[in-house]
Amino acid sequence: MPEALTGSTVPRRQLGRYLRDLRNGSRLTVRAAALSLEWSEAKIWRIETGQTSLRSLDVEAMCKVYNAPDDLTQALKGLAKETKARGWWHAYGDVIPDGFDLYIGLEEAASSLSWYESELVPGLFQTADYARVLIETDNPGVPEEEIARRVRLRIARQSLLTRATSAPELNVVLNEAVLRRPVGGNQVIAQQLNRLLEIGDLPNVTLKVAAFESGLHHGTMSGPFVILRFPVDSQGRAAEPPTVYADGFTGALYLDKPNEVERYSTAFENIRNAALDASASRTLISQAAGSYA
Repeated sequence: MPEALTGSTVPRRQLGRYLRDLRNGSRLTVRAAALSLEWSEAKIWRIETGQTSLRSLDVEAMCKVYNAPDDLTQALKGLAKETKARGWWHAYGDVIPDGFDLYIGLEEAASSLSWYESELVPGLFQTADYARVLIETDNPGVPEEEIARRVRLRIARQSLLTRATSAPELNVVLNEAVLRRPVGGNQVIAQQLNRLLEIGDLPNVTLKVAAFESGLHHGTMSGPFVILRFPVDSQGRAAEPPTVYADGFTGALYLDKPNEVERYSTAFENIRNAALDASASRTLISQAAGSYA
């Protein structure tokens, strides 16, 4: 694990993305923001494109100009402290608040996602009832209104699957265990599996199942992960480097060194090749759904 935690640009990129969104939300041009902060336009551009680390005091100054709320300002100041790190393991509840979801910004910006899940349905594919069971289980003692808010946010994320412009391409492989675990009881899991069948019909989604009979494959050892890739310009240059995201029980791992991304890419190809084809996967999902009826 320690060898993997080197060279990540994710904190800088995410901080830049949030600050750019705040500037746009306040209807300030780069020039106007630079004048207000007494900085150069080039400095604003480097910050927003994640090319430089940033001090907490600078973040505070930008948030003040952009009229950011206090809770967001504090979260971004915490994120700024991470921009000087060589690598990044984001532990929940440290300098960045637990409820501040950094992954969502990456997901929204991605042009494609290669996703392997070993135990649970991916968040982008979850029904509200299935999501509620997971969120309640993962957050004992959290008030009902907060649970409901998190469920709404999770479901709202799914709009990117069908957004009118630049909907991402998703290549998803589920371990068969996802189909066999009756999360929330028979009715909830049956509805969830039927939802998977609907999503599998989307033109930008390829959904496969790694059946138990496939035997050993790289996903058995890697655990769940997502490889996010980003849009390219007319010269074929990506706006951001590919990034691997792996969520854990106490934190999230972000990797963007080329050798790290390559290793996960190789693993995903191995998993996809071991999986059933799309048609056979659909049949297996349908059979599993019927078994819970």
